[in-house]
Amino acid sequence: MNMDMSNMFDAVRHAAEDAHMPAPAPNSELRDAAEQFEAIFLNQFLKQARSAKLAEDLFGSNAKSTYEEMLDREYSNSMAGQVNLGIAEALIRQFEGQVK
Repeated sequence: MNMDMSNMFDAVRHAAEDAHMPAPAPNSELRDAAEQFEAIFLNQFLKQARSAKLAEDLFGSNAKSTYEEMLDREYSNSMAGQVNLGIAEALIRQFEGQVK
């Protein structure tokens, strides 16, 4: 990740921490669903970043595109579990009282 994305993630994380809300339960189905949503968000973010290339790849192919899509999906799943963007926590706090 470049520094601009890192700074953006830090700002979102600090905003979530400054909300002074109780921390959600660490192991729950709601947390799993929220992290999966965060992974989908990150996957779309990576897809848009990749589509903003400045020049066409000389050696591009359908196989390479498929590989990049799978790689982006794995990156987003990994980042959703490791990087605290605050999206999952916000969803959990919003829906925690409604899900039983």
